[in-house]
Amino acid sequence: MSTQEKVLEEVAEQLLDKKNNEIVLYNDDVNTFDHVIETLICSCEHTPLQAEQCAMLVHYKGKCTVKTGAYEELVPRCSKLLEAGLSAEIV
Repeated sequence: MSTQEKVLEEVAEQLLDKKNNEIVLYNDDVNTFDHVIETLICSCEHTPLQAEQCAMLVHYKGKCTVKTGAYEELVPRCSKLLEAGLSAEIV
């Protein structure tokens, strides 16, 4: 394996490590669509369309991955979702 191939392999592994966690948002019977959408826009930096699509998926499928990334980057975002009264976890 050449030096360039080793470097490319290391970079690929680092990228995979940074994207291996996700925030999963779960459906509940308490929060409104508007509240979920606004919270996703603020907490996860979704566009209004992304937030609306996630809210619909959560409603009809029961859950939806709303953000992926490194665990350390997801913790504060997930905390904001929880503080807003939504049901979410990092997996």
